[in-house]
Order: sequence, then C-alpha cells, then structure tokens
Amino acid sequence: MNDWERKQLGEVCQIIGGGTPSKSNNAFYLGDIPWATVRDMKQDLLSKTEFRITKEAVKNSATNIIKKGNVVIATRVGLGRICKLEQDTAINQDLRGIIPYDSNDLSEEFLFWWFKSISTLIEKAGIGLTVQGVKLPFIKSLQISVPPLPEQNRIVAILDEAFERIDRTIANTKKNLTNARELFESYLNAIFIQKGDGWVESKLGDVCKFQGGSQPPKSVFSIDKKEGYIRLIQIRDYKSDKYIVYIPKEKAKRFCKPDDVMIGRYGPPLFQILRGLEGAYNVALMKAIPTEDFVSKDFLFYFLKNRNILNYIINSSSRTAGQTGLNKATIEPYPIAFPTLEKQAIIVAQLQELKAETQRLEAIYQQKLAALNELKQTILQKAFAGELTADIANQATKNAEGAIAA
Repeated sequence: MNDWERKQLGEVCQIIGGGTPSKSNNAFYLGDIPWATVRDMKQDLLSKTEFRITKEAVKNSATNIIKKGNVVIATRVGLGRICKLEQDTAINQDLRGIIPYDSNDLSEEFLFWWFKSISTLIEKAGIGLTVQGVKLPFIKSLQISVPPLPEQNRIVAILDEAFERIDRTIANTKKNLTNARELFESYLNAIFIQKGDGWVESKLGDVCKFQGGSQPPKSVFSIDKKEGYIRLIQIRDYKSDKYIVYIPKEKAKRFCKPDDVMIGRYGPPLFQILRGLEGAYNVALMKAIPTEDFVSKDFLFYFLKNRNILNYIINSSSRTAGQTGLNKATIEPYPIAFPTLEKQAIIVAQLQELKAETQRLEAIYQQKLAALNELKQTILQKAFAGELTADIANQATKNAEGAIAA
C-alpha cells in the first residue's frame, strides 16, 4: 500500500445535498425526473424512484440532480445506506451525492465499494434524539486511502465477482427460509380447509368471546417496575422487551396470561395472532376467549393463524368505510369448524412439532445469512487494507458456498 494516498473525502469528492420540492404544489410531482428518498434505497443499484418531479420543481427547491453512475448515501433517515445511480436522479435532504472531482484519480465504482466497507462506521456515528444523522463536516473528514487507478479497477473487478456469487448464495438461502415458512403455513391451512369427519361447524362468536383492551393515560406510565404496578402489554412487546412500561394496578382493566390468545387489532400488519406475555393489555389488542367445552385455547390460536381468516379480515377491513382496525362485528360471524377436544389436542401436537422443526430450520438459515453478510465485510476490509487478491476472494466465496450447501 506504499502508493496509496490517504486523504480526506472532502479533498477528492464534491458532496452535494438535496431537498424536497413543495408538496403543496402537485404540479411539481408530475414530471419525468426521478427524485429519490431513502425509501428508494432498497438495492445497491438505485434504478427507480417512488416520485418523479419536473424541471420547475428542481429550480424552485434545494434538490439537486446527481448524474448516473455516482454514489448516493443516506446521512439522516436510513443512515448508512449506500447506492449507485442507474440514471440521473434528484435527491431529497436526507441524501448526499458523492462525486469524485476527477474520475481518473478516483473511480465511482471504487468509491461505492469503499462506502460499503465503512457503512457501519457511518451508522455508529449518528447523533440525534429521535432521528440519527451525520453532518457534512463529518462526511468531508472521512479518511479514504486512494490507490492508483489500475489498482482501483483490479479491486473493483474482484469485489464485483465475489459479491455477485455471495448474493446468489444469499438469494438461495432466503428462498430456503421462505420455503420452510411456507411449508408450515400450507400444512396449517390444509387442516382447516379439509376439516374431517365429525367436525362441528359454528361461528366464532358462538364459541368464542372477544374482549378489547383498555388505554390508561400515558401520564401514569413508568419504565421502572414499582410496588403496586403491572406491565402494560402492547403489540410491539411481543417482538421486543425494549419498550416495557408499567402502570398502577388500579388503572388496569383488562388482563392477559401467557397462554391467552391475543389479536393485534391494528396494523401493519393487521390481525397478528400473539401469545406469551402476562399483564394488562391496551386498546390495540383484543383477547380471544374460547368456550373451552368446545374449543381449546391452543386449537383456537392455530385456527386464527390460518391464511383464509387473515385474508377475510384484511378484505373486510378495506371494504368498511371508516374502519381503522379489527372489531368484534367483523370477526364474530366468521365460520369455524372443530373436532372433539381429544382430536384438537392431537392436531395441536402435530402443529407444534412441525412449528418446532420450522423454527429450527429458520435459525439455521438465519445463521447462514449472518455468516454471508459477515463474509462480505471481511472481504471489504481486506480490499481496503490492500490485502485482497482474486485467489483469496475466490476461496472465501467457495468456502461459503460449501458451508451453505451443507
């Protein structure tokens, strides 16, 4: 790396910000100029945008058009995302275009891969109470080591080939993950479609009570568990314990136990079927209470997770004017068929066994995806430390492909 020059990014690149044309002028958004926000940065190559604007919109706002092939980074919302532009594109204020002063000294492709290598550094540098971001002086001060152009081209060629192979492996792994999930869902749906001899048909409202939650004022919330307080369960709590809050027991009106069947009344996604927590639950949740002489809690839990009822709830919600979430009038008339409690227990046991196997496979595929993403970072680190050769990249990707196939 003796011939690599270490410089600040601001010395070798022009850094251009963006802006948003006035949303009150609808005519600004009837043009043919792509206008990008962080929502458009879903792939490495930014090829299309949600909005297109006019030349007048560009003239009358702070947005700027970044030329095709250049790098765009997110410096506020979506901090750390990096894209190359497939076409000339205007950008909003959360993005920055990074344009080499001289492409004979620093190629856009090398710059793209370098930014990919430091994306986590940018993300960690974010500041702000609600939205994390980095400011222009920070971006300008980033240290970049620039090798001669032939060396840049060599590195880019190796990275392009290695990442194409890794991305193919990632795509296959994601497909396997999707297949594992769909296998369980197909089996689940088949049970409730095919039914069986002796199954009794009824309406959900006849064998199940639906009880909405209550919403205490936020002024009584506490992030600390105190004497006389109880946990307030919200939809998000079923995914993470990050936002646990407690309320005085006297303010709690509706309660749930870990084995209770809970329904997320609002989305997205609408109609989540949840269980596993204990406390008081808020208005965004509804408890499904079966008449257990007819339907067990476990059987009801899996019945409510089948795709047919989900589609019914979504379609009903979209057709009902003014309806913002699930209500009892929508779900109570839905038909349910069920066997004896003994057969319900057998069905539940089969579903639980298949679910456990599905979760085992999901964990394996998630670990493989994490390993592939870690491999990407390892290869990038070697590239910008001047240690990457075609043989090293090829062997690393070959080893990864073998491990994934195993």
